[in-house]
Amino acid sequence: MRSEPFLHPPFPDHALLDSGAGEKLERFGKVTLRRPDPQALWRRQLEDARWQAADLTFVRESDRGGRWVAGERAAPALRRPQPEWNCRYAESVLRVRPTPFKHVGLFPEQASNWEFVNTLRPGFGAERPRLLNLFGYSGAASVLAVQAGYEVTHVDASKASITWARENAVASGIAENAMRVICDDALAFARREVRRASRYDLILLDPPHYGRGPKGEKWQFETGIVPLLEAVHDLVAERACVILSTYAIGFAPLALSNLLGMFEGGQTDIGELALKEEGPDGRYLPAGLCARWWRSLDAPSP
Repeated sequence: MRSEPFLHPPFPDHALLDSGAGEKLERFGKVTLRRPDPQALWRRQLEDARWQAADLTFVRESDRGGRWVAGERAAPALRRPQPEWNCRYAESVLRVRPTPFKHVGLFPEQASNWEFVNTLRPGFGAERPRLLNLFGYSGAASVLAVQAGYEVTHVDASKASITWARENAVASGIAENAMRVICDDALAFARREVRRASRYDLILLDPPHYGRGPKGEKWQFETGIVPLLEAVHDLVAERACVILSTYAIGFAPLALSNLLGMFEGGQTDIGELALKEEGPDGRYLPAGLCARWWRSLDAPSP
């Protein structure tokens, strides 16, 4: 396992300004957000005034969620019941929309995986390699993959997330039929694709700890990940890559590496996703675990 997190590429529309005391202070576009983060155990480096000047602050109301409170100097648009705005990454335009669960629909720590996917594309030897994005959420990875030249199938169990992904695709100038967007349970879809003898060159998985499918299917990482990977095993092409990432599951990176051990041959790289604070001496804020497996590919150095 690596001692450093996966390298994070430049992301001008996002910055981790500071972290500590169980919170993080970030900038998405021109909007500053303050929200909880249990990994930030250390002391803050910025003065209290910078934190108090946040445009939006997440206030937890229960273990199931909370609400966003606009700061005194926040723009009028941020005082609406459901504020939203755009962020740019490379050629994509991604909608930021704060939710009652403290998420905003965009996970900047995944940028290292977005770039990894982009640099892998020529190695598949196909004009448009096939990419399957399970648990695709609001679609940042899918949109960027289409722009990189992949044939993309985007799957998520939430109708709201599917709509969000379509909005991001349209905002990024992608034609309506440029990617296949499906609302379905990840395991059910993968098993159907196995029966159809489908094959994919690259498969992305970023599952939550808990979740529900569109028909009430229950997802729990501990019991669901092995059956899902067994189905994924039968979907990968001879020249292929699988990227498994997850957050807040309480397992070690080696556990993810062992999970990908069912894939024959190839190489596996495991480590952490992280965000680096601004400044030359910025600290890394842990933001999830990641394991990458590839076979018959010359993968770039992470």
